[in-house]
This record gives sequence, structure tokens and C-alpha cells, in this order.
Amino acid sequence: MKKLISTIQDIWKIDELREKIILTLGLMVVYRLAAQVPLPGIDPTQLSGIANKTSSGLLGLLNAFTGGAFAKASVMALGIMPYISASIVVQLMGIAVPYLQKLQKEGESGRKKINQITRWLTIAILIVQAPAYIVSLPSLGIPESAFLLGRGPLFYFSSILLLTTGTVFAMWLGEKITDKGIGNGISLLIMIGIIARFPSAFMQEATARITQSNGGLLMILIEVIIWLVVILLSVQLVTAVRKIAVQYARRTVAGNIKDVAGARQYIPLKLNSAGVMPIIFAQALMFVPGLMANSENGFLKSIGVAFTDMFGFWYNLLFAVLIIIFSYFYTAITIPTNKMADDLKRGGGFIPGIRPGKDTGEYLDTILSRITLPGSIFLAAIAILPAIFTKMGVQHGWALFYGGTSLLILVGVAIDTIQQINAYLLNRHYDGLLKTGSKKRKSIA
Repeated sequence: MKKLISTIQDIWKIDELREKIILTLGLMVVYRLAAQVPLPGIDPTQLSGIANKTSSGLLGLLNAFTGGAFAKASVMALGIMPYISASIVVQLMGIAVPYLQKLQKEGESGRKKINQITRWLTIAILIVQAPAYIVSLPSLGIPESAFLLGRGPLFYFSSILLLTTGTVFAMWLGEKITDKGIGNGISLLIMIGIIARFPSAFMQEATARITQSNGGLLMILIEVIIWLVVILLSVQLVTAVRKIAVQYARRTVAGNIKDVAGARQYIPLKLNSAGVMPIIFAQALMFVPGLMANSENGFLKSIGVAFTDMFGFWYNLLFAVLIIIFSYFYTAITIPTNKMADDLKRGGGFIPGIRPGKDTGEYLDTILSRITLPGSIFLAAIAILPAIFTKMGVQHGWALFYGGTSLLILVGVAIDTIQQINAYLLNRHYDGLLKTGSKKRKSIA
């Protein structure tokens, strides 16, 4: 505890780091305040229906990512998700579109152009999503009496404009946090939205356990311990890497007759290179089998009904299989092993025992395929944990924090932010947040 307090004091001593943290926290507060502002012309007291409709499934995931703004018909109802969708599309297009491939090789200037393309694509997605959200409000459970000024052209125009502005504003906040603050701004905005639902979910579970004499405080303590264990396992999944040893040839330093011995380095291949993307893709596809529930064919209808229960066995079995498949797919398109091999060859590096070039690319691809299997199975297991705990009697809102996309995002963003803070501390000769053991701080030179 003393070490933690000492580390916090060290963080506060660094003016630049302190200002970045304060700016980051301030912009996140602005985002959360904006998420509480309802669209003009909608009565916020009559939104219980939409809250029930967004308690699970893909809509529940969208509501979680926006911190409940989706269910509140807020000006930030679409949150940062259109920007995330645009980023994924641009990333996938970068594999097939030569122009984007060229921009990726141009360094900082190319990155700026790609960011600009992503922003314009976000606007294009909003042109579709914003009207769809407004039109679907009655079907989501909002009664006609909630539309105080009716649903005329003025209401549609102003609401679509405000939803578009809200997402653009969220995108601007995220980029400002990335440039001027600490951590990845877009990821932090998603994380703060997920965390916003944590207190109410925990209190709902605690109230149910105590008032219904369903285990009481002891059961709550056991659940918290299990939750912490799941977090530790998720941290291991996010940080686990397979290090591939790389040897660099001996080089002659200019002005020095002696050769410099080749340095040994490593290529870190992550156990879970795809992150949370396989879960998001699989979650989106899980709506397809459920559509068969409306079929007139008895066989197809029975299959559709089996897949409408997101906590059922067949739903989660297919969900897990899709996650494993998408883990391989997304890893294959985002980790260019052949390009890694070519860059390694041009830099004078090689993997001991493996010929440079094509053989190195095949070797890296084989290793990546082997470690992706346990990583994808582990990812699928964490993704279906909420369904397992729900079947065990845990409240749905609290069970969502036991796994799935929400938990992995929280863990990933927290690790990334801590690493950035840690880098500032180490650069100023302080002990880092990730440091273990007791070691005296180095004196400032």
C-alpha cells in the first residue's frame, strides 16, 4: 500500500504527466455529461421500454459501449461505435485496396490521410445509422406519448443532426485524449461507458442476494473473488506472447575497425492477436439463426427458437465456434507474416535455423497458427462466461462483467494506459507501476 501511495505521489510530481491525466479525466467527464442529455422532443421519463429491449444481445452490447446512452435516447446514443465501424472497414480495405496499402507505407503523412478517410467514412455510416435509430425508437419500446412534439420532419431532422454531431464530438474528444492526454482516447471513452454501468449492476446483484436470502454477504464475497480471478486470467490472455528469437548479422561500425557482434532480439507474437474483434463479429452473426424463428417451416422455426436464447446451450456453442473461426480469420488478415519476414531480411536479421525470406514467413505463420488455437479457445471460454454465471443465478447485468467484450476491453485499455504511465515514470527515473519487488529509485542524473 505504501508503494502504491509513493507511486501516485511520483506521478503527481511530473508536471507533464499530471496535466495529461487531468485533461484525460476532464474530457471523459464531459463525454459522460453529454451522454445524459436526451434528444429534444423526447420525454426521458418514458424510456423504460427501450431499457428492457437493450438488456441483452447486440443492442445490449451497443448500450454497454455507450454507457447507457443508447437506451436513454441521448444525443450521444450512437456513441463512438460508428467511428469504430469505420476504422474496422478501413483496416480490412487496407488489405485489398492498393491506395490504402500505399498510404500505410508513407509513415506519418499516410496515417493522417487514413485518419481523414476514416472520419469521412464515419459520417457516411452516421447518415445511415442515425435515421435508422430514430425510425426504430417506437419499435424499441418508446410510446407515442413520449414524443412531446410529435414525429414530424423537424423532429427527424434535428434528431439526426444531433446524433451525428454527438458522434463527431465523441470522436473529437477521443482524438484529443490520444494527442494531448494519456492512453488511447477512443478506447478510454468505450471503457468509461462500460464502467458507468458497474455500480448499478453490482448493487442490483447485492440487493438480490441480501433481500432474497440467496447467499447473502458470503455469496457476494465469493462472486467478487471469482470475478478477480477471471480478471487475472483475462490479463494473462491479453499480455501472453510467444517470443521468436531473432539474430542480426555482425556489422562494422563506421570509424571502427572492430566488428560489432550481432544482437539477439525477439519477435513477440501475441497469443490473442485478434483482441475482442472475434467476439464482436460473432455477436453480430448470432442474429442470423434467430431470424429463422419467424419462419413458417416447423424445422427451421425450431432451430431459430433454439438460437434466440443467448444463455442457452446451442446459442453459446455456436457463439464459441464462431469466435474461434473469426480469431483465425482476423489474425490472418491483420498479421502479415510475409511482410514481417521481408522486413527482417532487409534489416539483416534472421531466425536461427530458418532461411530468410519465404521460409521465415512460413515459419512465423505456422507458429502463429499454433498459438492462435489455445488463444481462441481461451477467448471463447471467457466470452461465454456471462451465460454460465447467469445460469448459476447471477443477475444479468452483473454477469456481463464476468467475461465477454466488456471485460476484455476494460482489461486491455487498463493495461495500455498503465504501460504509458509506466513509461513516463521510468523515463524520469522513478519506479514504474508495473515494477515488482522493492528497489530503491535511481537518483536523477
